[in-house]
Amino acid sequence: MKKLLALSAVAALTLSVNVFAQDGEAVYNKACQVCHSMGVAGAPKSHDAAAWEPRLAKGMDALLGSVKGGLNAMPPGGMCTDCTDEDYKNAIEFMSK
Repeated sequence: MKKLLALSAVAALTLSVNVFAQDGEAVYNKACQVCHSMGVAGAPKSHDAAAWEPRLAKGMDALLGSVKGGLNAMPPGGMCTDCTDEDYKNAIEFMSK
C-alpha cells in the first residue's frame, strides 16, 4: 500500500510540472537564443520584425507546427524539452517583436 501511495504521489507531481505557461523571454533565453540571436542556419533573428513578418502572416498555428515538427536545421521542439504549446507561443511572440 505504501508503494502504491508513493507511486501515486510521484505520478501526481510529474503531471503537475509545468502547469503554468513559461514566460516568452525565459523560454527564449533557455532554448531559442542559441540560434535566433544570430540567425543561425537562416533562423529569423529575435526582435527583427521584418524577418518575422512573413512567418507571422502564416498564422500562429503554422508557426507552432514548424516548431513542434522542426524546420530546416531546427530540430523538432527546437531546443526546449519541456515546452508546452503555450510556452512556444510565448517565445514566438517575444522573438517577433
